Amino acid sequence: MTVRLNTAPVRRVLILAILILIWEGCARAGWIDPFYLPAPSAVANVIVTLFADGEIWPHLEATFGAAVIGIGVGLVLGIVLGFGAALLPLLAELLEPVMILLNAIPRVILAPLFVIWLGIDLGSKIALAVILVVVLIFFAVYNGIKEVDQRLIERVRTLGGGTWVLVREVYVPSVTAWVLGNLKVAVGFAFTGAVVGEFVASSRGLGYLLQFAQSTYNAGLTIALIILIMTFVMVLFTLSERLERRLLRWRYR
Repeated sequence: MTVRLNTAPVRRVLILAILILIWEGCARAGWIDPFYLPAPSAVANVIVTLFADGEIWPHLEATFGAAVIGIGVGLVLGIVLGFGAALLPLLAELLEPVMILLNAIPRVILAPLFVIWLGIDLGSKIALAVILVVVLIFFAVYNGIKEVDQRLIERVRTLGGGTWVLVREVYVPSVTAWVLGNLKVAVGFAFTGAVVGEFVASSRGLGYLLQFAQSTYNAGLTIALIILIMTFVMVLFTLSERLERRLLRWRYR
């Protein structure tokens, strides 16, 4: 029996390792100014120091807390508002222009306003994460319901199915695929909201550390924090992808 290996991830890891080795070699040879771009070994040392000193944990907790709460609240609000707008034309007339407007502007510009309203604590970061996620999920649900085949809806109604039967048997299965398909993007949006909110005004969080690193021109700490944020987003991205594959197994058979 032969075992088939997926070589794509292996190739990606090898390419990344080669790039890191080249970067390290150029830094050690003095071809790169460490003030602007420290060597990978120096960045790794910064990461190890952050965890060894325990300094990073309160900041990770703040950023993760804001992002995870933002994802949860944004999902619930987006689903509820999307269903409401799709099933109630009057509500759609009120919500759709607002959501289109929010989708058209860079929503991170709302961060200073949330700081004024909610202060520099966790609330303003959660609010920004929620607003980023809720618009995405609203359109996923709203468009998912609108894309349902009208012939299927007519058949259900012909067989005596009411609104709740349509919601349970037709709309929810259709919307689930749309929501799960956008969940990975929502994870990135939630972390963006949390980090940007902390960057604007905060007393802790990865965004706060990034702002501190920028103000002190500490390239090593900046790169280390960027790598940490990318790593944690990729972990959540992978978890959401596995959830999608588990709930939508029929797509991958």
